[in-house]
Amino acid sequence: MSEQVQKNQNEVIVNAENQILGRMATHIVKLLKEGKKVIVVNAEKAVISGPKSRVIQGYSLLFTVRTMQNPAKNGIRRPRNPVNIVKRTVRGMLPKNRMGKQYYKNLIVYIGVPKEFEGKQTIRFEDADVSRLKGKYITVAELSKAIGGYVNG
Repeated sequence: MSEQVQKNQNEVIVNAENQILGRMATHIVKLLKEGKKVIVVNAEKAVISGPKSRVIQGYSLLFTVRTMQNPAKNGIRRPRNPVNIVKRTVRGMLPKNRMGKQYYKNLIVYIGVPKEFEGKQTIRFEDADVSRLKGKYITVAELSKAIGGYVNG
């Protein structure tokens, strides 16, 4: 991985297509800690391992949580669109302090590939490739559509 990222380059473009979300997120956190600005493209094409019904049920579970102060309002804010699902996964792996907030500001996530990044070199993480999975998996776009956040595609 480190030989793919040039030392003088401060900006890294990661292609999330067919990458396992959790494993990809750990590599992104390492890059952020090195002081890089990380741009993730094709966020909706990242995959989450596990049977479709179990993954959707796990994400939907927190929608039912209520607060003690006002049970009419939802307690936990849960991301529904692919960009925020990927960002939330990375944020959960960052340190919970001032430096973690600083690292998080250097993360940009896109659905698809924006025009300014077309043709630029992107990196992929070999140990996060979907070919490693033997079982079932679901894409972030399918999950987002199932929990009511993503209507395109």
